[in-house]
Amino acid sequence: MAKKIDVEALKRMTRAAGIPFHVSKIGHIVLNCSDIERSTRFYTEVLGFSVSDVYPEDMAKGGMVFMRFHHDHHGIGLVGTMPGQSGSIELNHLAFEVKTLDEVLLARDHLKKHGIAIDFEGRRRAGSQIAVEFRDPDGHRLEIFWGVDQVGSEGRTRPPAEWKWALSLREAILDPCQGQDTTLLNPALIDKETPEEAARIRERTLKTQAAKLGH
Repeated sequence: MAKKIDVEALKRMTRAAGIPFHVSKIGHIVLNCSDIERSTRFYTEVLGFSVSDVYPEDMAKGGMVFMRFHHDHHGIGLVGTMPGQSGSIELNHLAFEVKTLDEVLLARDHLKKHGIAIDFEGRRRAGSQIAVEFRDPDGHRLEIFWGVDQVGSEGRTRPPAEWKWALSLREAILDPCQGQDTTLLNPALIDKETPEEAARIRERTLKTQAAKLGH
């Protein structure tokens, strides 16, 4: 029987006194993949990353590719040692931030053009970021997002009463949560969905998120 979690006890956990260092950012993620050429093509040609360096087989079994999306030498690494599809067991999902809300919609449409299934589009609850979620060729869940809530030095976060889950990008934009400016640079990007299309998006999102969260 699974242990029942104590929500309030988890909320009280905080940085211990005396830690002599402070992590400033998540530096990079390395994923195992089953076909390193296929995965490298996906991350470069679909997501727009650049290859910095490659380890041949004699340096890393299956080969290893280092890729960047800003000035760091690498933000993503791939190692070609995975025997099959990812079960997304240890890694629930990996998220990439974009600078504008418009880019989230553009990313969603770009992914669809490449035949990539969308698992989620809309606004998350905790954090309130507006996002689109999909999978790489090995089944790793990936997210492109904008507008995650910022936490100041006082440590106060948005209360759950202000969370506003949205199950499509259109819904997230037209019904923002408190303090969130969802004005688009190009308003024409908002979908002109039929009620039937909106229902399909909602059903798909609920199904994939229930599976992701273990329901």
